[in-house]
Amino acid sequence: MLLHSASQLLTLAGGPQRGHELGRLGIIPNGAVLIRSGIIEAVGSTSDLQAAYPDEPEFDALDRVVMPGFVDPHTHLIWAGDRAAEFEMRLEGKTYLEILEAGGGILSTVRATRSASLTSLLDQTRLRLWSMFEHGTTTAEAKTGYGLKTAAELRLLQALLALNREGPMDLAITFLGAHAIAPEYIGQADAYTDLICNTMLPMIKEWWPLHAPELPLPFVDVFCEKGAFDLAQTRRILETACNLGFPLKIHADEFLNLGGVPLAVELNAVSADHLVKTSQEDIRLLGQSDTVAVALPCTPFGLAESDYTPAKEILAADGILALASDLNPGTAWCGNMQFVIALACRYLKLTPAQAIAAATINAAAAIQQANQIGSIEVGKQADLIVLEVDDYRHLGYRFGTNLVKTVIKQGRIYPV
Repeated sequence: MLLHSASQLLTLAGGPQRGHELGRLGIIPNGAVLIRSGIIEAVGSTSDLQAAYPDEPEFDALDRVVMPGFVDPHTHLIWAGDRAAEFEMRLEGKTYLEILEAGGGILSTVRATRSASLTSLLDQTRLRLWSMFEHGTTTAEAKTGYGLKTAAELRLLQALLALNREGPMDLAITFLGAHAIAPEYIGQADAYTDLICNTMLPMIKEWWPLHAPELPLPFVDVFCEKGAFDLAQTRRILETACNLGFPLKIHADEFLNLGGVPLAVELNAVSADHLVKTSQEDIRLLGQSDTVAVALPCTPFGLAESDYTPAKEILAADGILALASDLNPGTAWCGNMQFVIALACRYLKLTPAQAIAAATINAAAAIQQANQIGSIEVGKQADLIVLEVDDYRHLGYRFGTNLVKTVIKQGRIYPV
């Protein structure tokens, strides 16, 4: 089909955007896109493409913004239950780490997730997926991490693969067995690290090609934080995963700077995520690397914290900055990337253009898919959204409502 008459066609062409380059939207006024078999075949002005392709079925954007679908490169998508009681506890003065140390937090969700049936897990997760999709996210990363034992983690991988095949959203899957110390190993963090390195990772390396031969190996992530995995344990897990051929991610510097960023850069991790307490020296290292810095503004917002990812410093160091939701049941039950952009404009001090680039082409780089999605360019997958406004700056400016009118996923139209 020929999608035409976009008030502003935001192409985001040219690949991931570093440093002060962030915010290059590649706007085509009165733009048009030719889509065939789910792939973008031509991009240009409405007059040029209508003249070149007069016989194509047409989709009229009606003078609205058309842009790439959002890419959410950090979610804890699959879990059972909720932690509403812990939200109340935090309001009464308990900290996140105090709740975790008392057996709540992640471990509370682990108990609920382990006991849930596969059908229940799929049903609960599917509802979250559709909400994300209706708000414009067309591809999302999805982590395991609420199983924390081998069979339970494999079941979560199985469920995520099933949801990926269902569609319409594409999932980039991450193994996060190192999300917390499993309840059976409290006080034995090194022994649980042994289990991950000696059993879980080799087993997944063998399991994956039998169950997902069409997909590359999943990412391997570690929560490097006080109360979870220290730097030595994180290094061991990531080095083991790297030697087995897994691409790497890391949760770093959410509450304390334990040295996760230098480790991520050393091991060529695809991304380092959270980065709230990251030092200037570590920011400099990020700027000299291709490791994507993923900011998760919903998380400090959800925790009522005052510190956010130092985005301006990361950009000044020439880093690659992306945005993600951190959708999870404890601190950020929000998969709406429009709200993420609104927070980023207010607390990370990004412009709407910078936040949009961080939520599309740079977010695609954070899951190693910038050559396939995240921009509107010839040869890429036709994942687009049509907003109900004629100026992209309404993203960031407005919040609390859904500005997406239509989602186009692999060329298929989904009215919202």
